[in-house]
Amino acid sequence: MRIPGKCLLLIILFISIITKSYAENDELTKTKAQRIVALAPHIVEMLFDIGAGDNIVGAVAYSDYPKAALDIPRVGSYHGMQIEKLLALTPDLVIVWKSGNSQSDIDKMERLGLNVVFSNPVDIADVASELRYFGELTGNQQQAETVALAYEKRLKKLRVENQNKSPIAVFYQLWPEPMMTVNGTTWINQLIEVCQGVNVFKNNPTPYPKISTENVIVAQPHLIVLPDEDSKNPQPVIDWYKWPEIPAVKNNKFINVDADLLHRFSTRMLSGIEDMCEKIDQQR
Repeated sequence: MRIPGKCLLLIILFISIITKSYAENDELTKTKAQRIVALAPHIVEMLFDIGAGDNIVGAVAYSDYPKAALDIPRVGSYHGMQIEKLLALTPDLVIVWKSGNSQSDIDKMERLGLNVVFSNPVDIADVASELRYFGELTGNQQQAETVALAYEKRLKKLRVENQNKSPIAVFYQLWPEPMMTVNGTTWINQLIEVCQGVNVFKNNPTPYPKISTENVIVAQPHLIVLPDEDSKNPQPVIDWYKWPEIPAVKNNKFINVDADLLHRFSTRMLSGIEDMCEKIDQQR
């Protein structure tokens, strides 16, 4: 069957457009981020984990692990970004923490045409998927996959090791003044549950509620968990022994845990869980 010349021309034109589109997409795929601004400490840690630490040109306050991260220029903190300083670094990728960075800062960066992507871990298993995602963005897929698989294997091991242990009622003192804790929707609550701890404020409607000593007395925890923050400003200390009607106080059931491990969405979090579970075991 003979194809009319006009139709043949249209077919050739269509094929050339499709071919060009595939070529452009392939070229885009090959373009990997070389200058990254990472706007949360856990993002910095993950990038170093997958071998992309040298590509980070900007970070935020408290991005202190690994040690090499201390040399990265700062462009802001949890309280806000210095957009001018960020722009001066000419990043080809900005990774923001969706629930931790200011939406107004994110909107401004997008309006300025910056290439913005999001880190948004919700479940502790999400660390592995984030590692893989960052691997795709940086071209470090192989190392990212290795780290992600090791993370998943170790998390599964921790769950299995602790799944049959007896539950214990736990109060997690997130902050002493004002006194704060966590409810059942939070990341920290998931970590407590791996250790078969039962968060006594799990059903509170607020993710990070402010509470009083009276609330703790009513909740009757059998264990009080005190996270240690690595901060230049020492935290106030609550003298819990004033309230012996709390079972944890009466029986001297307190443990200290490493907040730098437990409060970040990173692979080191597993070391924090392991340490917390061992200490909880000693108090059961």
